[in-house]
Amino acid sequence: MSLTLEPLVLPWAQDGTPETACRSKTPSVACRVVWNISHNDDFTGFFRNWLDRPLTTVFWIIVILVIALVLRAMAHRMITRITLRMAESTMSEKVRERSRTVFDGSPALLNQRRAQRARTMGSVLRSISSIVIMGTAFFSVLGQLGLNLTPVLASATVIGMAVGFGAQNIVKDFLAGLFMLLEDQYGVGDVIDVGSAKGTVEAVTLRVTRMRDVNGVVWYVPNGEIKKVGNESQNWGRAVLDIPVDIGEDVEKVKEILKATADELAAAPDWDELILEEPSVWGVQALAGDAVIVRMVLKTAPGRQADVSRELRERVKKAFDEAGIAVATPAVAG
Repeated sequence: MSLTLEPLVLPWAQDGTPETACRSKTPSVACRVVWNISHNDDFTGFFRNWLDRPLTTVFWIIVILVIALVLRAMAHRMITRITLRMAESTMSEKVRERSRTVFDGSPALLNQRRAQRARTMGSVLRSISSIVIMGTAFFSVLGQLGLNLTPVLASATVIGMAVGFGAQNIVKDFLAGLFMLLEDQYGVGDVIDVGSAKGTVEAVTLRVTRMRDVNGVVWYVPNGEIKKVGNESQNWGRAVLDIPVDIGEDVEKVKEILKATADELAAAPDWDELILEEPSVWGVQALAGDAVIVRMVLKTAPGRQADVSRELRERVKKAFDEAGIAVATPAVAG
């Protein structure tokens, strides 16, 4: 007794139909059109195998790439606008209003600082968005080509972990630099103290901060190595002067002279915009041997404390000479 197996015929696969010729329950529009025109199963099968599938794959690849490019352009534009707004929003309102007239070079330094901060943050965020969007598009294209993505994703995960462990310091520097820029801890033109070095910031990147000290030495400090930073140039500064006078001098008279001299400086042209508030004489700070140290302070424009202090010392010296007040030398602790 012989057993004959008849071919399985699907209910939708009837001879002389586009479903049969295209080998699909839901044939593509292109394949259906070819069959309707030719009514030839062999020609329709040839089109399906050699033209329909590649054209469909290419079509979806183009769609994926177009969507990815549009999303990337929109993300880049949004990031640029946000970073520019963030870069200009960290200044205090008072300093912002006076930035056009306060201290020589201030507008240029502020513009340079804002521009570099916005440029650096925007570059990083745009790169991240491009990697995420184009990476997703790349894997989608591979899926359209019929590749099995599981081994690829597993390999990428292993490689990423290896790179992460091998480049911990670089990743640490980049993350520290990113948060430093986002929080506007310092920027170009600021005088900062990072413990191991102190000077004026000349350039800031995600990995390293370049600064020049008072002796002209250029320091390159990795951002990840900065545990704490003191900024002498953010929003406003304070000039603190400790004036030593002979212990026999009348302290009240000394304070009056210091206050009058500081007020005169605050009202003088070219200096009135550098001194943001009325000068204040705090009084006796210390007794050192044969000297009485009187402290006075002035709130100044950021980064101009040294200029104000030098000018005020010269005026105080002249005022003391005219009043016959002797400047003492504080005793040095042995």
